Amino acid sequence: MKIHFTKMHGLGNDFIMIDTTTQSLSLTSEQLRWMADRHLGIGCDQILLVENSPAPNIDFGYRIFNADGQEVSQCGNGARCFARFVRDKGLTSKNQLVVHTASGLIYPHIEPDGQVTVNMGPPRFNPLEIPLLVKDRAPEYMLEIDNISYRIGAVSMGNPHAVLQVDSVTQTPVNTLGPRLESHPLFPQRVNAGFMQILNRSAIKLRVYERGVGETLACGTGACAAVVLGILWEKLNSTVQVHLPGGQLSIHWAGNSHPVFMTGPVTYVFEGHLEL
Repeated sequence: MKIHFTKMHGLGNDFIMIDTTTQSLSLTSEQLRWMADRHLGIGCDQILLVENSPAPNIDFGYRIFNADGQEVSQCGNGARCFARFVRDKGLTSKNQLVVHTASGLIYPHIEPDGQVTVNMGPPRFNPLEIPLLVKDRAPEYMLEIDNISYRIGAVSMGNPHAVLQVDSVTQTPVNTLGPRLESHPLFPQRVNAGFMQILNRSAIKLRVYERGVGETLACGTGACAAVVLGILWEKLNSTVQVHLPGGQLSIHWAGNSHPVFMTGPVTYVFEGHLEL
């Protein structure tokens, strides 16, 4: 089976884009892991499948698979790449899209400068929706790892996030603490672990250890989660510049049940055919 693909990235968070509206395929978890392998396959953080609309008034469907072959519900940087891909490849002429994901609808908008703004929907704080195995919602929760207590915030942006405020992202042991947070028993579906350093009320630095992937150069939903929790903690303004290892995102949240808006760039890398 020959598959046509396009490699893209959003601030270094990289994706294999596959259009299933023009080619029919069914991929196993083993095949997905092989495609994502940076030594044996193409290499990526996630594989994104473009699908036909599942319902009237929806432009496309959109499925996301992590590098470990497991399907997930949401991906912020991937949503921006998705929007540019379907427009640039002539699958639509629209700049404003309605896209179905496993966690609900998202609304990407392609800006005149080529950047993409995505309405990510409102954050979800209910522990059952994250999911987080605690009885009551709280602004912060205490987790214990190796007899050390950590104060974290938790939120779902279509996927689960735990955010820990740190003094310095460069001095934080993300690659050892990240996997411990990712697999903490309070998160039954695992969690994306964010490490946030607040620079001022309008700027933060952020590193994210993504579940099923490891640390990535950028995480769009992680940036949304960090800003939302920083605002909830009354430490950030409503619009924040998020400095990630791969570049910068702008996140805006008006609070309460308002949606979160994320704006950032998209980059094409290469395209080709893959024989499975």
